Amino acid sequence: MPFKFIHLTDTHLANPGLTLYGLDPRARLDAAIADINQHQSDAAFAVVTGDLTHWGEPESYANFAEAMAALRIPYIAMVGNHDRRVTCLDALKAAPRDSNGFVQGTRTTEHGLFVFLDTLDESSHAGEMCAKRFGWLASTLAAAPADQQFVVFMHHPPFPVGVHAMDEIGLKQSAEFAEVIAPYRARIRHLFFGHVHRPIFGSYGKIPFSTLRGTNHQVWFELDANAPHLASHEPPAYGVVLIDDENLVVHSHDFLDTSLRFPFEPPAGMDGRDYVLKFPAR
Repeated sequence: MPFKFIHLTDTHLANPGLTLYGLDPRARLDAAIADINQHQSDAAFAVVTGDLTHWGEPESYANFAEAMAALRIPYIAMVGNHDRRVTCLDALKAAPRDSNGFVQGTRTTEHGLFVFLDTLDESSHAGEMCAKRFGWLASTLAAAPADQQFVVFMHHPPFPVGVHAMDEIGLKQSAEFAEVIAPYRARIRHLFFGHVHRPIFGSYGKIPFSTLRGTNHQVWFELDANAPHLASHEPPAYGVVLIDDENLVVHSHDFLDTSLRFPFEPPAGMDGRDYVLKFPAR
Protein backbone atom coordinates (compact mmCIF):
# COMPACT_ATOMS: atom_id res chain seq x y z
CA MET A 1 0.00 0.00 0.00
CA PRO A 2 1.27 3.53 -0.71
CA PHE A 3 2.25 5.83 2.13
CA LYS A 4 -0.58 8.31 2.67
CA PHE A 5 -0.77 11.73 4.23
CA ILE A 6 -3.21 14.66 4.15
CA HIS A 7 -2.57 18.21 2.97
CA LEU A 8 -4.71 21.00 4.46
CA THR A 9 -4.12 24.68 3.99
CA ASP A 10 -5.44 28.17 4.72
CA THR A 11 -7.94 27.30 7.42
CA HIS A 12 -8.19 30.99 8.50
CA LEU A 13 -9.75 30.33 11.89
CA ALA A 14 -11.21 33.39 13.60
CA ASN A 15 -12.29 33.61 17.22
CA PRO A 16 -15.10 31.21 18.19
CA GLY A 17 -18.50 32.06 16.73
CA LEU A 18 -17.23 34.57 14.16
CA THR A 19 -17.81 34.27 10.44
CA LEU A 20 -15.34 35.24 7.73
CA TYR A 21 -16.57 36.56 4.37
CA GLY A 22 -20.01 35.16 5.24
CA LEU A 23 -18.69 31.67 6.01
CA ASP A 24 -17.97 29.85 9.27
CA PRO A 25 -14.30 28.80 9.09
CA ARG A 26 -14.55 26.60 12.19
CA ALA A 27 -17.58 24.71 10.85
CA ARG A 28 -15.82 24.13 7.52
CA LEU A 29 -12.65 22.91 9.22
CA ASP A 30 -14.78 20.64 11.42
CA ALA A 31 -16.37 19.22 8.26
CA ALA A 32 -12.95 18.57 6.72
CA ILE A 33 -11.77 16.81 9.86
CA ALA A 34 -14.93 14.68 10.04
CA ASP A 35 -14.47 13.67 6.41
CA ILE A 36 -10.80 12.78 6.97
CA ASN A 37 -11.69 10.77 10.06
CA GLN A 38 -14.37 8.87 8.16
CA HIS A 39 -12.53 8.21 4.91
CA GLN A 40 -8.78 8.80 5.41
CA SER A 41 -8.02 7.71 8.96
CA ASP A 42 -5.30 5.37 7.68
CA ALA A 43 -3.17 8.39 6.69
CA ALA A 44 0.08 8.74 8.60
CA PHE A 45 -0.44 12.42 9.43
CA ALA A 46 -1.74 15.74 8.10
CA VAL A 47 0.22 18.85 7.19
CA VAL A 48 -1.45 22.28 7.44
CA THR A 49 0.57 24.70 5.31
CA GLY A 50 -0.15 27.96 7.09
CA ASP A 51 -2.72 30.68 7.56
CA LEU A 52 -4.05 28.64 10.43
CA THR A 53 -5.80 31.78 11.69
CA HIS A 54 -6.97 34.98 10.04
CA TRP A 55 -5.67 37.54 12.55
CA GLY A 56 -3.22 35.57 14.66
CA GLU A 57 -5.14 36.05 17.90
CA PRO A 58 -4.63 33.67 20.86
CA GLU A 59 -8.33 32.80 20.91
CA SER A 60 -8.16 31.89 17.22
CA TYR A 61 -5.27 29.49 17.83
CA ALA A 62 -7.21 27.97 20.72
CA ASN A 63 -10.15 27.57 18.33
CA PHE A 64 -7.86 25.91 15.78
CA ALA A 65 -6.34 23.58 18.40
CA GLU A 66 -9.78 22.58 19.64
CA ALA A 67 -10.92 21.74 16.12
CA MET A 68 -7.77 19.78 15.28
CA ALA A 69 -8.00 17.79 18.52
CA ALA A 70 -10.81 15.84 16.86
CA LEU A 71 -8.50 14.67 14.07
CA ARG A 72 -7.63 11.00 14.56
CA ILE A 73 -4.18 11.29 13.01
CA PRO A 74 -1.21 13.48 14.05
CA TYR A 75 -0.68 16.80 12.31
CA ILE A 76 2.04 19.37 11.64
CA ALA A 77 0.99 23.05 11.83
CA MET A 78 2.90 25.64 9.79
CA VAL A 79 2.61 29.43 9.63
CA GLY A 80 1.48 31.74 6.84
CA ASN A 81 1.16 35.47 6.37
CA HIS A 82 -2.01 35.70 8.49
CA ASP A 83 -0.35 33.98 11.45
CA ARG A 84 1.77 35.25 14.34
CA ARG A 85 4.84 33.17 15.09
CA VAL A 86 5.18 33.39 18.87
CA THR A 87 1.44 33.12 19.45
CA CYS A 88 1.32 30.04 17.25
CA LEU A 89 4.26 28.37 18.98
CA ASP A 90 2.80 29.14 22.40
CA ALA A 91 -0.54 27.61 21.45
CA LEU A 92 0.31 24.60 19.29
CA LYS A 93 2.54 21.66 20.18
CA ALA A 94 2.04 20.53 16.58
CA ALA A 95 4.05 23.51 15.28
CA PRO A 96 7.73 22.64 14.69
CA ARG A 97 10.42 24.94 16.10
CA ASP A 98 14.04 25.33 14.98
CA SER A 99 16.93 26.54 17.15
CA ASN A 100 16.26 30.15 16.13
CA GLY A 101 12.58 30.10 17.12
CA PHE A 102 11.20 29.82 13.60
CA VAL A 103 8.36 27.44 12.76
CA GLN A 104 10.58 25.02 10.87
CA GLY A 105 11.33 21.33 11.26
CA THR A 106 11.58 17.93 9.65
CA ARG A 107 9.94 14.54 9.81
CA THR A 108 11.62 11.37 8.58
CA THR A 109 9.37 9.01 6.62
CA GLU A 110 9.89 5.84 4.63
CA HIS A 111 9.80 7.98 1.48
CA GLY A 112 12.23 10.71 2.42
CA LEU A 113 12.76 13.64 4.73
CA PHE A 114 9.76 15.96 4.95
CA VAL A 115 10.97 19.55 5.40
CA PHE A 116 8.67 22.27 6.80
CA LEU A 117 9.63 25.93 6.20
CA ASP A 118 8.65 29.21 7.84
CA THR A 119 8.03 31.95 5.23
CA LEU A 120 6.23 34.39 7.54
CA ASP A 121 7.04 38.11 7.46
CA GLU A 122 4.89 39.69 10.16
CA SER A 123 5.13 43.12 8.50
CA SER A 124 3.85 42.02 5.08
CA HIS A 125 1.60 39.51 3.35
CA ALA A 126 4.52 38.62 1.09
CA GLY A 127 6.73 35.70 2.06
CA GLU A 128 10.19 36.03 3.57
CA MET A 129 13.10 33.74 4.33
CA CYS A 130 15.92 35.47 6.20
CA ALA A 131 19.56 34.39 6.44
CA LYS A 132 18.88 32.30 9.56
CA ARG A 133 16.05 30.42 7.89
CA PHE A 134 18.09 29.84 4.74
CA GLY A 135 21.00 28.69 6.89
CA TRP A 136 18.77 26.16 8.63
CA LEU A 137 17.45 24.90 5.29
CA ALA A 138 20.92 24.62 3.76
CA SER A 139 22.33 22.72 6.75
CA THR A 140 19.29 20.44 6.95
CA LEU A 141 19.56 19.43 3.31
CA ALA A 142 23.35 19.04 3.50
CA ALA A 143 23.15 16.84 6.60
CA ALA A 144 20.81 14.31 4.98
CA PRO A 145 22.27 11.06 3.60
CA ALA A 146 23.31 11.38 -0.03
CA ASP A 147 20.60 8.98 -1.19
CA GLN A 148 17.77 10.53 0.84
CA GLN A 149 14.94 12.25 -1.01
CA PHE A 150 13.03 15.30 0.21
CA VAL A 151 9.43 16.51 0.27
CA VAL A 152 9.26 20.25 0.96
CA PHE A 153 6.39 22.26 2.47
CA MET A 154 6.04 26.05 2.69
CA HIS A 155 3.25 28.61 2.76
CA HIS A 156 4.29 31.02 0.01
CA PRO A 157 5.14 29.75 -3.47
CA PRO A 158 8.76 30.54 -4.46
CA PHE A 159 7.78 31.35 -8.08
CA PRO A 160 4.94 33.12 -9.92
CA VAL A 161 1.74 31.10 -10.41
CA GLY A 162 0.11 33.53 -12.86
CA VAL A 163 -2.51 34.98 -10.49
CA HIS A 164 -1.11 38.50 -10.44
CA ALA A 165 -2.36 39.68 -7.06
CA MET A 166 -0.99 36.57 -5.37
CA ASP A 167 2.31 36.72 -7.25
CA GLU A 168 2.82 40.21 -5.80
CA ILE A 169 2.83 38.65 -2.32
CA GLY A 170 4.78 35.47 -3.06
CA LEU A 171 8.19 34.66 -1.57
CA LYS A 172 10.37 37.76 -1.88
CA GLN A 173 13.63 35.79 -1.84
CA SER A 174 12.76 33.50 -4.74
CA ALA A 175 16.25 33.71 -6.27
CA GLU A 176 17.94 32.93 -2.95
CA PHE A 177 15.61 29.99 -2.38
CA ALA A 178 16.42 28.60 -5.83
CA GLU A 179 20.14 28.93 -5.08
CA VAL A 180 19.94 27.11 -1.74
CA ILE A 181 18.00 24.14 -3.12
CA ALA A 182 19.95 23.98 -6.41
CA PRO A 183 22.30 21.14 -5.34
CA TYR A 184 19.32 19.06 -4.17
CA ARG A 185 16.74 19.64 -6.91
CA ALA A 186 17.01 16.11 -8.28
CA ARG A 187 16.23 14.74 -4.81
CA ILE A 188 13.14 16.89 -4.09
CA ARG A 189 10.17 14.67 -4.95
CA HIS A 190 7.49 17.32 -4.49
CA LEU A 191 6.88 20.85 -3.26
CA PHE A 192 3.64 21.59 -1.39
CA PHE A 193 2.49 25.10 -0.56
CA GLY A 194 -0.64 27.09 0.35
CA HIS A 195 -1.38 30.83 0.23
CA VAL A 196 -2.99 31.09 -3.22
CA HIS A 197 -6.33 29.36 -2.40
CA ARG A 198 -6.36 27.72 -5.86
CA PRO A 199 -5.95 24.14 -7.11
CA ILE A 200 -2.68 24.48 -9.06
CA PHE A 201 -0.34 21.70 -10.17
CA GLY A 202 2.80 21.72 -12.29
CA SER A 203 6.57 21.82 -12.06
CA TYR A 204 9.01 24.35 -10.60
CA GLY A 205 12.02 23.72 -12.75
CA LYS A 206 11.80 19.94 -12.68
CA ILE A 207 10.31 19.78 -9.18
CA PRO A 208 6.63 18.78 -9.18
CA PHE A 209 4.42 21.02 -7.05
CA SER A 210 0.82 21.27 -5.92
CA THR A 211 -1.39 23.59 -3.93
CA LEU A 212 -5.08 23.56 -3.02
CA ARG A 213 -8.12 25.58 -2.19
CA GLY A 214 -8.37 26.55 1.45
CA THR A 215 -10.99 25.22 3.84
CA ASN A 216 -12.90 28.54 4.02
CA HIS A 217 -12.82 31.15 1.21
CA GLN A 218 -10.96 31.04 -2.10
CA VAL A 219 -9.14 33.35 -4.53
CA TRP A 220 -11.06 33.75 -7.79
CA PHE A 221 -9.22 32.54 -10.91
CA GLU A 222 -8.05 35.51 -12.95
CA LEU A 223 -4.84 35.85 -14.99
CA ASP A 224 -5.43 39.45 -16.12
CA ALA A 225 -3.05 41.69 -14.18
CA ASN A 226 -5.52 44.57 -14.43
CA ALA A 227 -8.49 42.65 -13.05
CA PRO A 228 -9.67 43.24 -9.48
CA HIS A 229 -8.45 40.86 -6.80
CA LEU A 230 -11.53 38.84 -5.83
CA ALA A 231 -12.33 36.21 -3.24
CA SER A 232 -14.94 33.52 -3.84
CA HIS A 233 -17.10 30.87 -2.23
CA GLU A 234 -15.81 28.09 -4.47
CA PRO A 235 -15.82 24.69 -2.76
CA PRO A 236 -13.17 24.04 -0.11
CA ALA A 237 -10.81 21.09 -0.46
CA TYR A 238 -8.14 19.01 1.22
CA GLY A 239 -5.48 16.89 -0.43
CA VAL A 240 -4.90 13.16 -0.12
CA VAL A 241 -1.31 12.28 -1.06
CA LEU A 242 -0.19 8.76 -1.97
CA ILE A 243 3.52 7.94 -2.24
CA ASP A 244 5.38 4.79 -3.17
CA ASP A 245 8.90 4.17 -4.46
CA GLU A 246 8.02 5.27 -7.99
CA ASN A 247 5.07 7.66 -7.81
CA LEU A 248 3.58 10.53 -5.85
CA VAL A 249 -0.11 11.21 -6.49
CA VAL A 250 -2.12 14.16 -5.12
CA HIS A 251 -5.93 13.94 -4.98
CA SER A 252 -7.82 17.19 -4.34
CA HIS A 253 -11.06 16.37 -2.54
CA ASP A 254 -14.00 18.82 -2.41
CA PHE A 255 -15.23 17.50 0.92
CA LEU A 256 -18.41 19.61 1.05
CA ASP A 257 -19.56 18.64 -2.44
CA THR A 258 -23.19 17.42 -2.41
CA SER A 259 -23.65 16.73 -6.11
CA LEU A 260 -25.36 13.53 -7.20
CA ARG A 261 -23.49 10.22 -7.00
CA PHE A 262 -24.77 7.45 -9.28
CA PRO A 263 -23.63 4.12 -10.76
CA PHE A 264 -22.02 4.16 -14.20
CA GLU A 265 -23.75 0.89 -15.05
CA PRO A 266 -27.55 0.63 -15.57
CA PRO A 267 -29.86 -1.28 -13.25
CA ALA A 268 -30.44 -4.92 -14.07
CA GLY A 269 -32.69 -5.32 -17.09
CA MET A 270 -32.17 -1.76 -18.42
CA ASP A 271 -30.35 -1.01 -21.66
CA GLY A 272 -27.10 0.90 -21.09
CA ARG A 273 -27.80 3.46 -23.82
CA ASP A 274 -31.27 4.17 -22.45
CA TYR A 275 -29.81 4.56 -18.94
CA VAL A 276 -27.39 7.23 -20.09
CA LEU A 277 -29.75 9.11 -22.42
CA LYS A 278 -32.80 9.03 -20.18
CA PHE A 279 -31.05 9.69 -16.87
CA PRO A 280 -33.37 12.03 -14.90
CA ALA A 281 -32.22 15.59 -14.36
CA ARG A 282 -31.73 16.57 -10.75
